[in-house]
Amino acid sequence: MKKNKMILKHCPNFYNIINFDYFEDDYISEKLVQIYKDFIFNIDLNNQEDIEMIKQIDLVINKYMVDYYFRKEMQRSMLNIRVQKSDNIIRDIAKSIIECFESYESGYTRNIYFARWI
Repeated sequence: MKKNKMILKHCPNFYNIINFDYFEDDYISEKLVQIYKDFIFNIDLNNQEDIEMIKQIDLVINKYMVDYYFRKEMQRSMLNIRVQKSDNIIRDIAKSIIECFESYESGYTRNIYFARWI
């Protein structure tokens, strides 16, 4: 029980993420939430790299929940994720999700969106 409290201390958006209301046929959002829960509760709290990864994945999945444009981009990217067969597939998927976020952030800063007023 103490391990879960320590993990949740590093994930301030946990309850927002697991209580996200997605559409019934939105399988990608459902799987992202499931991957998020599986990943954060299966880390080693003594490993600083794992702690940094759960902080990043918490930020990324929360951004997915609140940003419409990022959600659409992530859904397109999630269909193209390829991971190697390894002993920790959830960790590899989490790394791929973080990489998708980083590529979105670098591309998003280059694009300027203009609102059209009618």
